Amino acid sequence: MDRPGVRRALIGACAASAVALGGTAGGTAWALPGTWALSPAVTPSASVAASGEETGMGGETGMEGVTRSTVDHDAALARAMGTVPVEDGAEVSVAVLDLASGRSAAYGDGAFGTASIVKVDILAALLLQAQDAGRELTAREKSYATAMIERSDNDSASALWRAIGAEEGLDAANERFGLTGTEGGHRMEWGLTSTTVADQLALLRQVFAAESELSAASRAYVQELMGRVTRGQRWGVSAAGGASGWALKNGWLPHKETGLWDVHSIGRVTADGRAFLVAVLSDGNTTKERGIALVESAARAAVSVFTAEAPASARPG
Repeated sequence: MDRPGVRRALIGACAASAVALGGTAGGTAWALPGTWALSPAVTPSASVAASGEETGMGGETGMEGVTRSTVDHDAALARAMGTVPVEDGAEVSVAVLDLASGRSAAYGDGAFGTASIVKVDILAALLLQAQDAGRELTAREKSYATAMIERSDNDSASALWRAIGAEEGLDAANERFGLTGTEGGHRMEWGLTSTTVADQLALLRQVFAAESELSAASRAYVQELMGRVTRGQRWGVSAAGGASGWALKNGWLPHKETGLWDVHSIGRVTADGRAFLVAVLSDGNTTKERGIALVESAARAAVSVFTAEAPASARPG
């Protein structure tokens, strides 16, 4: 896996020419100047339905009569990831949390540039600051938040990045959220924030679990927006769950110097009647489509560690 210092050096080399491009049919994205041909050979999973409605969340509950598993889930995930095809030169990290049992697994600990998944962190920081001030979000802030999460609009993200105090505001919020390996992008380069998969799972816990710095109302608001992302962006971790019950945010970033892509996905999915938090980070992908295929395969592998460990008769539902 990449070391944080190497990662930051690569990101810094790209930062000088980074620009935010306008929307496309698939939404908006951070991008760098230049044009890359996208391979049509690999397409996102078609398993995601149009509905993004919220479903019930699993709590810290257990099942009577079922013995707690003693499986080494990290080792099981490493084995599952051994079946996931990864392009030469590409890197991937993945983490998963079973909300019902509290058990988790992780693979990889490298640092990655966030691209647009940082927009969830920006919104969480904004909501935390609003809670501290004892106020609701303004109509303008809500408009920006909706566009930023549902359509991945970059101008809206830039406006809210300024509103939270840029990297200083993000870093202060992340300290309270328990993120220890995330560093905000410099100045207006929010898409070049550096993070780890462990931190992204910690952020998801702030959004989807009851033990959080965010209030129940704030959590519900973020969940609602993540459950309504535009149709063209309903790929990624959603491939690991059923047709409904997902809530996610994706990020994608092409680098001018290498022509390679960062492709990430974070969110909550429902599989076998259970809710899982999943974060997948990848870089070095030759095309966006191949990055999506890698992220979806890694998400499926992560969730399978838990859905395949018990006999069908012992599973909920």
